[in-house]
Amino acid sequence: MKLIYITSRFPYPINKGDKLRSFYQIKELSRSNEIYLISLTETNIKNESLIQLRKYCKQIIIHKIGYLAKIFNLTKTFINNKPFQVNYFYHSSIQKKINTNISEIQPDHIFCQLVRTALYIKDNHEVPKTLDYMDALSKGMERRIEISNIWKKPFVKMESKRMKRFENLAYEFFDNHIIISESDRNHISHIENSKINIIPNGIDTIFFSPIITKKTYDLIFVGNLSYLPNVQAAKYISKEIVPLLKRKIPNIKILIAGSNPTRQILKLSNDNIKISGWVHDIRETYCSGKVFFAPLTIGSGLQNKLLEAMSLKIPSVTSPLCNQSLGAKHMKNIIIGNRTEEFVELIVNLLNDDKLATKIGEKGREYVDENFSWESANEDLIKILGD
Repeated sequence: MKLIYITSRFPYPINKGDKLRSFYQIKELSRSNEIYLISLTETNIKNESLIQLRKYCKQIIIHKIGYLAKIFNLTKTFINNKPFQVNYFYHSSIQKKINTNISEIQPDHIFCQLVRTALYIKDNHEVPKTLDYMDALSKGMERRIEISNIWKKPFVKMESKRMKRFENLAYEFFDNHIIISESDRNHISHIENSKINIIPNGIDTIFFSPIITKKTYDLIFVGNLSYLPNVQAAKYISKEIVPLLKRKIPNIKILIAGSNPTRQILKLSNDNIKISGWVHDIRETYCSGKVFFAPLTIGSGLQNKLLEAMSLKIPSVTSPLCNQSLGAKHMKNIIIGNRTEEFVELIVNLLNDDKLATKIGEKGREYVDENFSWESANEDLIKILGD
């Protein structure tokens, strides 16, 4: 089958959740399909990134979004009632190019990742189409309202409402729909949201196998450090968790690591906290810590950082929100806390109880190995595309 796969960002390097999902979907789908990748981008794509995708794609087509076009399109948000991020990624000049691409390729199926790309195929009624919502983006924006400052709050509230409407509208453009978890599906407001197929993320448990390295840090947090939910989590660790931990473990060492650390994240560095940017082998970062901590309270979707840490047998502590899509069991294969003092107590217990830490690490690995396989997830996706 000729499959056009449209993304709002080039799938490599894998430094964001949408890139991770698209890369492994393309990899698995390429086993039985010809993949024609159409990718939007704001920057020039490096040759090494192209090489990674050429392994799996029959053809790669890149459409660059110009700076002035982005600014012009964002001003439309105040007129056309569409979400900021839909306007940001949709351009009439690119629409014409994609129409030409579709006409030349003559695909058997078109796959769009995220509602950001939905408008590009809205008027194509000849080819079967599938939308990957991935997350309930509207719910993720809604959770940001409370923490937004006074001048951002009205815009975040507006974006959440518009995205909710657009997620509902975009459903009508497609024949098939998929999403990452049941909890995200429940937040899509369409009357037929129960028909959205759940296709979870996976984890490459062969790559993410424990490696031997020195346990330099007591606690680690990993994530894209320009993404607001991760920024909030890092600040929470620094300002709320660390002061209480220091009362019990004065010399505690904490690593906050990930790509694109913002200026405010870099300022969190001190005698107890190290801030690290992008690293070549993220496994070394994870395995340098005794406990992984993901206290996110905003955002949506499945937290890949938890899958990776658990696959590496790092005992993990997280919030109820993060565990919604993961579905792990408290004190069996993960540890879940609800408030600052409880988090601190749970972390200290893990650091002081090697037997408990080993058990949670081992059972965490078993859990993701049994429930989050790219192969099994994409087997279901292949069936959907073939219907």
